[in-house]
Amino acid sequence: MSGASASTSVATTPRQVWTRTRGLLLGFVILLAAGIAIAAVRSGGHHGRLDPRSADPYGSRAVSELLADRGVSTRVVTTSKAAEAAAGPDTTLLIATPDLLTKKQQSSLHDATKRSSGRTLLVAPGQPSVGTLTPGVRAEQPSNKTTLQPACSLPAAQRAGNADTGGIRYASDLPHTTSCYASGGLPTLLHIRSGARDTVLLGAPDILYNDRLDEHGNASLALQLLGSRSHLVWYLPSVSDSSAADSGDRSFFELIPSGWNWAAFQLSIAAVLAALWRGRRLGPLVQERIPVTIRASEAVEGRARLYSKARARDRAAKALRSATRTRLAPLVGVPHARAHAPESLLPAVSAQLPDTSGDLHPLLFGPPPPDDTALITLADRLDALEREVRTS
Repeated sequence: MSGASASTSVATTPRQVWTRTRGLLLGFVILLAAGIAIAAVRSGGHHGRLDPRSADPYGSRAVSELLADRGVSTRVVTTSKAAEAAAGPDTTLLIATPDLLTKKQQSSLHDATKRSSGRTLLVAPGQPSVGTLTPGVRAEQPSNKTTLQPACSLPAAQRAGNADTGGIRYASDLPHTTSCYASGGLPTLLHIRSGARDTVLLGAPDILYNDRLDEHGNASLALQLLGSRSHLVWYLPSVSDSSAADSGDRSFFELIPSGWNWAAFQLSIAAVLAALWRGRRLGPLVQERIPVTIRASEAVEGRARLYSKARARDRAAKALRSATRTRLAPLVGVPHARAHAPESLLPAVSAQLPDTSGDLHPLLFGPPPPDDTALITLADRLDALEREVRTS
């Protein structure tokens, strides 16, 4: 092993790092770009959804301005405490997304509206919320039609005519209930009266959207449902609401938004595909015939060059000493299992040699050589020791 070859470095170059990781980086960039594109497409048209301050297609600013022309004030609240405090006889409380509320929030809102004499309008409440906010009512499968006929005695529905209420359908056995805009025998708008207080369940939010307000009787129905009192409190549930931190009796998995479950499923598929892509062998190893027979001397020389290139003098010395000990053990009567035990091998080798003045421990079990010259000297001494034992 020459000093020139020992100076060769096997450190990974930037080019090698790029070659090994460019596939993973490309896949990550594609996934990131796809995620941004999907988020932009899905969120672009739904920005400010059901927000009376938003002029976007899915906002509700048009309804708010029409109500203002009729003398109805609109106030937006984002906490359940503010919504509970606003409930009153001259107020309509609109809850935009009831299913986002916790059980505790739903119960508190139900108690607050029950004590008031105002109107509560629930926009598309589903099974997670309808049983708590309106006990005695069940949410059923959504309607397969969007535009429906009123077919009921509710004055607001009769004056509005056809409207886009097709959404969640409801079933109820409560008294003083008016069912409107039925689909498949179940209403998508339910009006429940209890004394001076009334509650309206609206199966779909379409009549409140800016881009749907001028269709059919949507504007008429929205204005009549929201304009029966002089004040309108528009409750938009927010994750910043401190009361939302109380999860009630819901488990950890129930608190995870549904979108995250789908994202975790997609990531699992991506991880499996990445594992299959990186797995170079997809089965047990198969022994193959070597097409060319390599001489032992060439194999030894090739391994020596690898050791030299990697500056692995410690591994080279360890291999030389291990091989020498393995060959010496049967020559001096030491079992193969004890060939690498100094207390067994050294006394046997010393007894075989005529001159035992030298210490064999540094030679057979010593530290790695400090340089290539010392490594060559070690190889020569091990070879000489083996020849001496064989000829003694």
